[in-house]
Amino acid sequence: MTLLTDTKDLFSAEEFRRRAAAQDPEHDPDAYGDHRLNPDLKHLIIRDSLHDAAVLVPVVDHGVETTVILTQRTANLRSHSGQIALPGGRIDPTDASPEDAALREAQEEIGLDPARIEIVGRMPDYATGSGYRIRPILSVVEPGFRLSLNPHEVDAVFEVPLSFLMDPANHRRESRIWQERERFYYTMPYGDRFIWGVTAGILHMLYERLYAQ
Repeated sequence: MTLLTDTKDLFSAEEFRRRAAAQDPEHDPDAYGDHRLNPDLKHLIIRDSLHDAAVLVPVVDHGVETTVILTQRTANLRSHSGQIALPGGRIDPTDASPEDAALREAQEEIGLDPARIEIVGRMPDYATGSGYRIRPILSVVEPGFRLSLNPHEVDAVFEVPLSFLMDPANHRRESRIWQERERFYYTMPYGDRFIWGVTAGILHMLYERLYAQ
């Protein structure tokens, strides 16, 4: 796959909106997840007992060069401690939709005001080896926001250019041994930040569905 480069405003918020609205989140159910690089593990990953979760993909409208808000989880969390993540979490019974869950979690984790967030689409579910079915919610964020981090969940927040994340040259495939098998996953090192695992997998899915030819 190659990156499209036929428009000057490829990574503008307006172009992101257009591409997000054009894709069908219901296409290819169960196609995306940690099993994408590990088809022999699909029977362990795609199962009825997955917990429903949602993450926000917050693209900040800085004109032609947008960015994506990412967080670094605190080191004392029971799961995925210290890892780079998109704002999000489990879908609660009181959430009206995955979109509402993603907005609620973003506000609880980093204080991102829902009034500054425009939902522009949703990607297919992403199944994880840790037992979650994640709904990635695509959004455009109005700049000028103030954040307030939940110290129990988030150590830091930073922004990465969408152009960097959507460049396949920055997508590395690495592996480790899991349940006595070699398990593959994506990494996207950015400066001193190491984006990998589920977050990198969701961002790679974003590339595949919106920006790859």
